[in-house]
Amino acid sequence: MTQGQTGNSKIPGGWKIQRLGEVCSTFKSGNGITSENIFEDGEYAVYGGNGLRGYTKNYTHDGNYFLIGRQGALCGNIVRVTGKNYISEHAIAVQTNNENDNSFLAYKLEFQNLNRLSESSAQPGLSVEKLVRIKILLPPLVEQKAIAHILSLMDNVINVNNQLIAQKELRKKWLMQNLLTGRKRLKGFSGEWKKLGAGEVFKSVTLKGFENEELLSATQDRGIIPRSMLEGRVTMPEGSTTGYKLVEPGDFVISLRSFQGGLEYSYYRGIVSPAYIVLKPKIQIDEEFYKQYYKSSEFIGRLAIAVIGIRDGKQISYDDFCTVKIPYPSLEEQTAIAKVLQTADKELQLLKRKSCQLKEQKKWMTQMLMTGKKRLAIKK
Repeated sequence: MTQGQTGNSKIPGGWKIQRLGEVCSTFKSGNGITSENIFEDGEYAVYGGNGLRGYTKNYTHDGNYFLIGRQGALCGNIVRVTGKNYISEHAIAVQTNNENDNSFLAYKLEFQNLNRLSESSAQPGLSVEKLVRIKILLPPLVEQKAIAHILSLMDNVINVNNQLIAQKELRKKWLMQNLLTGRKRLKGFSGEWKKLGAGEVFKSVTLKGFENEELLSATQDRGIIPRSMLEGRVTMPEGSTTGYKLVEPGDFVISLRSFQGGLEYSYYRGIVSPAYIVLKPKIQIDEEFYKQYYKSSEFIGRLAIAVIGIRDGKQISYDDFCTVKIPYPSLEEQTAIAKVLQTADKELQLLKRKSCQLKEQKKWMTQMLMTGKKRLAIKK
C-alpha cells in the first residue's frame, strides 16, 4: 500500500464525488409478492431486505445485483445476489453502470451506513428518491475493483473462520449430549453411572451479613461475575445489602426465572440477591463437570419436567431442583469428561476471539480504503 497523496484537498487524487443515482444502471424497488406465492423450495429464490425468504415459480431479475433493505430494522442492510431471482418490494435492487464496480459499491454503501437515512417513523423506511440523491466519493474503476477484491478476500477469511466456529459448536453439542449422559464413554471407563437426586449432591446455603463484599450478577454466557464486569448501565440495589447471600468460588446459583440455563457457576466471591438460591456440593464432585451438565439439554429437559406445573416467570425453588435426578459418575470420570469439554470450549474461545480480530481488521481496512487515506498500488 502507498499513502494517498491528497494535498490540501479532502478528495484523494483521481477520485470524484457523484450522486448515487448517477453511478447505477438499475436502482429501484423490487416487486410485491404475497406469502402464499412463496414456498420452502422451488426454482427461483425470493429475496427481501433480510436475504433469502423462500422460493417461487417466477423471477424478476437476472444478473449480478446487490439489494438494499428498505423497511424496518433492516433498513440499509446489504445482500448480494446473482442469477435469476425474485426480488421483493422490501428491497431495492442495485446494479452499477459500466464505469463503476458493483461489488465496490456494495461495500461502499455498507461503509456509509444507509440505515441512518431511514425516514423517522414507527416503521423506518428508505425511499429510492432519497437514496439516489446521496453523494458518494468514488475512486477510478480499476481502484474500485482492487479495493473490492481486498475486502472480499477478508470476507472469505472471516467466513471460513465462522464455518469453523459452527463446526466446533456442533462438535461441542455432540460431546455434551453423549459424554454428559454416559451414552459415549471415554477410554478406560465402564460400568453404570449412579443417578442421584440433585438434593443428594447439592445443598442450599444462606450466609448473610456480608454487605461489604462485591456485588455479583448472573449471566448466561459467563456465569456469576462481578457487576463491575458488566457492560452498559447496571442497576444497583436500593438500601442495605445486609440480607444479600454470600457466594464463594465453586458455588452454583439458581439465578434465572426460566429453565434455559437457570443454574450458573461462580469463580468469584461476592453477594447476590436474596431471591437467588446458592448451592454448595454435599459430596465430592468435579465442579467443571456439573458446570457443563447444567448447560446441557439433558438437564434443562429434566428440570422443565420437574417444574411442569409452575407458571412461567416463577423462580425455581430448591425443592423443585431436588426432585431432578442427575448423573454421578466416578470422580475420575467426571474430571476426564470435564477436561474434554473444557478443551472444546477453549478451541471455540480462540476461534471467536480470532473472529472479532478479523472483523476489526476489516473495519479498519474499509475505513482506510473507502476514504482514500490508504491507497493500493495499482499495476498499470
